[in-house]
Amino acid sequence: MTQKIHLKRSSGFMLDEEIKNESVEILNKYIVDFSNLFLITKQAHWNIQGPNFIAVHEMLDTFCDSFQKHIDILAERVVQLGFVAITTPEHLTRNTSFEEYPENISSTTEHLKELNTRYLSVANYLRDAIENASTDAVTTDNLAQALADLDKFVWFIEAHLN
Repeated sequence: MTQKIHLKRSSGFMLDEEIKNESVEILNKYIVDFSNLFLITKQAHWNIQGPNFIAVHEMLDTFCDSFQKHIDILAERVVQLGFVAITTPEHLTRNTSFEEYPENISSTTEHLKELNTRYLSVANYLRDAIENASTDAVTTDNLAQALADLDKFVWFIEAHLN
C-alpha cells in the first residue's frame, strides 16, 4: 500500500473523507506504476536494436510523453484532494506492481514483449480498480483516460509483434 501524507489545507471542495482516501490510494498507486512504465519504456527506447528500429524508437517516445502527461495529471489530483503525491526513487522501487525489467536485452522484439507484459499487467489492474473503486468522478475519469492510452499502447505493440 502506498503511504498517504495529508496536508493541513483546504482543497476548496467537499468530498467525503473516505472517498478522498480511496481516490488518493489508487492515484498514488498508478503514479508509481506509470512512473515505472515511463522509466522502462525509456530503457527500451534507448537500447532497442534491430528491425523497425526507428519506427519503434519513435513510437516509444510518444508512449513516454503520454506517461509523463498522465503522471502529472494523477499527481496534481492527489494534491487537489489535499494529500502529497510521492514519486521518490525509493518509493517507486518499493511500490511498483510489476516485475523488474531486464537490463540485458537489446532486440526490438524482446523489448516489445517485455513492455507488453508490464503494460497489460498495469492495464488489467487499473481496469479492475476503476470498476471496483468508489472514487470521485474526476479521479475515475483521469484513470480511465490513462487506461485508454495504455490499451492503445498494447494494441500498437501487439501489432508490431504479430
